[in-house]
Amino acid sequence: MGPSNHTKDEANQGPPIISPGGTYAIETISVGCKVFIRRKDADGEWEERLAEVLSIRDKPINSYSSRRNKGTDPSMAEDKLEFFVHWDQFNKRLDEWISGSRVILTRDLEWPRPKAVPAKKAGPVNKSNPPGKVPKSASLLKKAATSQSFLNVSAAPSPSASSAAPSPAPSGTLKRKTPYDDDSQSRDEDEEGDEDAEGEMDVDAMDLTNPPPINPPKPLAAFSKEQEIEKLRTSGSMTQSISEIARVKNLDRLQIGRHEVEAWYFSPYPREYAHLEVLYICEFCLSYFPSPFMLKRHRTRCTLLHPPGNEIYRHDDISFWEIDGRKQLTWCRNLSLLSKCFLDHKTLYYDVTPFLYYVMTQKDSSGCHVIGYFSKEKESAENYNVACILTLPQHQRHGYGKVLIEFSYELSKKEGKLGSPEKPLSDLGLLSYRAYWAETIVELLMNAQDELSIDDIAQKTSITHLDVMNTCTTLQLFKHYKGQHVICLSDSVLEQYEKAQKKRRRRIFPEHLVWKPPVFSRDQLRFGW
Repeated sequence: MGPSNHTKDEANQGPPIISPGGTYAIETISVGCKVFIRRKDADGEWEERLAEVLSIRDKPINSYSSRRNKGTDPSMAEDKLEFFVHWDQFNKRLDEWISGSRVILTRDLEWPRPKAVPAKKAGPVNKSNPPGKVPKSASLLKKAATSQSFLNVSAAPSPSASSAAPSPAPSGTLKRKTPYDDDSQSRDEDEEGDEDAEGEMDVDAMDLTNPPPINPPKPLAAFSKEQEIEKLRTSGSMTQSISEIARVKNLDRLQIGRHEVEAWYFSPYPREYAHLEVLYICEFCLSYFPSPFMLKRHRTRCTLLHPPGNEIYRHDDISFWEIDGRKQLTWCRNLSLLSKCFLDHKTLYYDVTPFLYYVMTQKDSSGCHVIGYFSKEKESAENYNVACILTLPQHQRHGYGKVLIEFSYELSKKEGKLGSPEKPLSDLGLLSYRAYWAETIVELLMNAQDELSIDDIAQKTSITHLDVMNTCTTLQLFKHYKGQHVICLSDSVLEQYEKAQKKRRRRIFPEHLVWKPPVFSRDQLRFGW
């Protein structure tokens, strides 16, 4: 969604409703409100920053973390609620759960803009249609709500009556859109609002024409959309309503070996592991545990000291391991679950059999520790040489991302193919690839004895022609000379290359790669049969 469309929609909806500080209570804050919340800045000092509330929940009670919550007073309303917020002007990966005590009630609160109701054609109600008949463009959620509401009334109400007093939908009658339906259609329908279902599903809507009461009564409807979304969000499945589930992360921090990192995004770990303060992960088999005692007990039995695959590269303390997702199903699923905590655009974690995983490790006296990995389709119709790539956060900013990218292209050279990563790339992945393409192309041009064409560069580096063209265009390497275009290195490009080479710590040495491209039979490529 572009910023221009978002601004245009807000302009059509009119100015937001503002409640002055001190005129509202923490119980009245709803999803979509923008409030000021205390957070720590880069220097560790507390600051007040505007944030949008994406989800609200009661403070979870977990037997593994209850002993850590002794400092909170459960009788206080601020300590009973937690809010998942998106900080204004911040990256999505910094979204987090905060306690209600950090909300600043003395500052203004901005209520969410009311949904724009699409204009409906005037005309008599056609009562000849069977109960539950709705247009084909309606989502499954609206279909279920509308059909159930028609079954619960004996006569069709008038339009005014139905809009004034909507009937609550009973619990257990709603269905979510399946992943086999069109995702774009479901996303558009969800954003249009639930008014098309004659008001039955609009249990979250708030009348903002008047200021809300301080202590509003609890809704009488047996079904709560927030509770249903929260149930789906923590159920360990990414197969339903992905756009809503993945909006709120379910983990806070991860303990991986001696490193403790914060989760960035939602990951479909099982429900019983959600809302823990810390999820403990074995750094060798990647199994996950809710307490350090269970992890310690597991380590006494776990004999794995490196990824369960074939070591195909070793230089100094860096090794690469090739792992077949079909042979190491559990390990690869655990890896995908872990990586989903730091990748927002990937949703697949269950079906790992069509992929090969290339894991980079660093060896010390205790074993080979995972630094990062990339996955690769066994048979890619688009000739992608990378499906998913990640350097774990505790090892980022050390140049390992470029090492992973360089290794993927070394495999493509062995295969004799041109390769490109699968799109879309994450923001950090795109930066790493652009930097690698620029350095590789400039290095090749500097060491070339003769003139090189776009095709020559692609064949020598295994970078696709499109990526070579885009990189040369970005670096402004194309110059017009004597009626034709030539590739010319400018002083600024050479200066940037020299700076990048000084920072580059590790490289891939092809002579240490012991690997042949795997060949799969037709039966081995028949996934899921």
